[in-house]
Amino acid sequence: MIGTIVNTIAIIVGSFAGSFLKKGIKEEYQSALFTAMGFAAVAIGINAVVQNMPNSSYPVLFIVSLAIGGLVGTVINVDARFNQLVNRFSQSDLSKGLSTAILLFCIGTLSILGPVESALHHNHTYLFTNATLDLVTSMALAATYGIGIAFAAVVLFAWQTAIYLCAQYVEPFLTNALMTEVSIVGGILILSSGLSILGIKDSKSLNMLPALLVPVIWFIGVEIFS
Repeated sequence: MIGTIVNTIAIIVGSFAGSFLKKGIKEEYQSALFTAMGFAAVAIGINAVVQNMPNSSYPVLFIVSLAIGGLVGTVINVDARFNQLVNRFSQSDLSKGLSTAILLFCIGTLSILGPVESALHHNHTYLFTNATLDLVTSMALAATYGIGIAFAAVVLFAWQTAIYLCAQYVEPFLTNALMTEVSIVGGILILSSGLSILGIKDSKSLNMLPALLVPVIWFIGVEIFS
């Protein structure tokens, strides 16, 4: 668990540092940071899709995943529920930044494989590397949206702890093929968050979160019936 703890602390430290910097930044500069984070999320999302798409074993699976996941998420209305929760504590655009932060911190190879490596092989390299990246990212996000970004650390801790505790059961399913499909869908969700931050298109990316489960269900089904 040491890797997850370090990763969580890194986000909290980065959030406090970024929030402190925010106080000394003029509104026009904050706006510039806001735009920069939008473009950064778009770039990270596109990079994830471009890198993984050529390696996909099921080229249309991400389309099916987004369609089914988006429909399920809209019925549940994940985005609205999340915004209501965040707005109880903040009236700013924190919900956009926080949803982007959660996607960036949790939906990535290092954040998923890291707890498995940590639990089974006591190898914390993935999570230490992830912690370094998240430290810088949380600073930038908190400088734009404020200290509320630190809440993403709670989500990350719960996410990685769940994977850590279930490591021996989930390891056989975390194949390169599955990670490729999850990365494609995750990249599109991060891209969607970036477009929302930039004010180009509010796609309610959180409503598409269930799309991440579709590749998992698909590969489990293939494994069972093959």
